[in-house]
Amino acid sequence: MSVEQEAAVLARVPTFAKLDPARLKLLAFTSRALRFDPGDMLIRAGDPSDSAFVILEGTVEFLGGAGDDEFVIGTAGPHLMIGEMGVIMNAPRTINVRARDHVRVLRINAPVFLRLLSENPDVALDMMRQLSERLAATTKRLEAAQKALAGAGVADHPSARG
Repeated sequence: MSVEQEAAVLARVPTFAKLDPARLKLLAFTSRALRFDPGDMLIRAGDPSDSAFVILEGTVEFLGGAGDDEFVIGTAGPHLMIGEMGVIMNAPRTINVRARDHVRVLRINAPVFLRLLSENPDVALDMMRQLSERLAATTKRLEAAQKALAGAGVADHPSARG
């Protein structure tokens, strides 16, 4: 895929939609295209958050638990960004992310991503809104899970405590 084609794809990512074409081309040029086969890990919990990823094709799964207790928390597909929270927090990865099918991404190095946010207030504001929406949705799911556990008589379970 050419830099122009990657820039066109980046323009469809909500976070980058307001960037001018020259910045999109620069972002595409400084990013690295990667491919993952089904079952490949894109992100491992505990690893350094050295980049964010824009999904170009395919679907990834966010995983909780480990080994036999592993479960899918959620999924993400084309034109969505993953890994940005760890970059913004400057903290290790907090979750495992696996390719559900054939996945193609653009890997944006942390310094490039952070510079993009600091130099483009509209992009930074959009990122804050997206992260706030995800936090609100996660809080709702946690509240629903706590109510379900309490209703099932598992109120004393550690995951049912606030």
